[in-house]
Amino acid sequence: MAAQPVAPYIRESDFAVREPWSMAARRLLDYLLVYVQEGDCLFHIDGEPYELHGGDFCLIQPGSLTVLEGKTNTITPFAHLDWFYDAFREERFPTRSGQIDLTPYQHLLQPRLNDLHGIDIPVRLRPKQPIQLRDKLLEMVDSWQRRNPLMQLRAQTLAAEILHTILEDHSEDLKQTEKSAPQPMNWITSFISFRLSEPLSVQEMAARANLSPSRFSAKFKEQFGVAPHRYLLRLRIQHAMELLRDPDLAMEEIAAYCGFADIHHFAKTFKKETEATPGAFRKAAGMPNDR
Repeated sequence: MAAQPVAPYIRESDFAVREPWSMAARRLLDYLLVYVQEGDCLFHIDGEPYELHGGDFCLIQPGSLTVLEGKTNTITPFAHLDWFYDAFREERFPTRSGQIDLTPYQHLLQPRLNDLHGIDIPVRLRPKQPIQLRDKLLEMVDSWQRRNPLMQLRAQTLAAEILHTILEDHSEDLKQTEKSAPQPMNWITSFISFRLSEPLSVQEMAARANLSPSRFSAKFKEQFGVAPHRYLLRLRIQHAMELLRDPDLAMEEIAAYCGFADIHHFAKTFKKETEATPGAFRKAAGMPNDR
């Protein structure tokens, strides 16, 4: 898949000095990078336990189910951040405990590094030069907290350097694990969500999965319960519902953002799927309908 341009954006970052603590299950919309500077942690990521101790680095990717716990007093510098540029970065947010169903926010999911061809970054990072990586991360957190433009730019630059380091550190693993076999289907939600405004065919998705269109459609329906085109349409209608709640967006803009050819196609499809016109839906949501 063709990823968005790499343009790191730090959303939240701190040194996190805490007594024993825990954060209940949630799924992430962005990346969470954690360095265990002191203490012991137990993280469950997608059901897999990871015991982390002083000196360990952890990268949790978007969409992952996370349960985080500090078993002792801990110092865990961290950053919630995007690696890739998209138009939704101002809307994206660090999810809270209990936010497991991200269906309403599918369009906000960052692409996963591990959904890119040939990349397989582990949750527990294995840096070749841990001290240098530690120093970059600590400087990044410190720079981000200094709210002047120069330091913000420095923080984003360090984030890009950290990503480059992570990819380089695991390049040997990537060469060993890169296969020509079809990739798992767990990439599909981010792949589709970030292309809602574009024409997207089953043939294009099938090519991305190294499958024929018929085989791809069968595997997709087996995993998601609906055909690919129905899944795509549902996401577009869902996104349209969210955008209709914004009174500043014209119907033509919403139609374009959601991948419809024109406003008439949008209105006809929206009514067929929801039994309400876009205007009626906007009015029911309490929004003015003069656009």
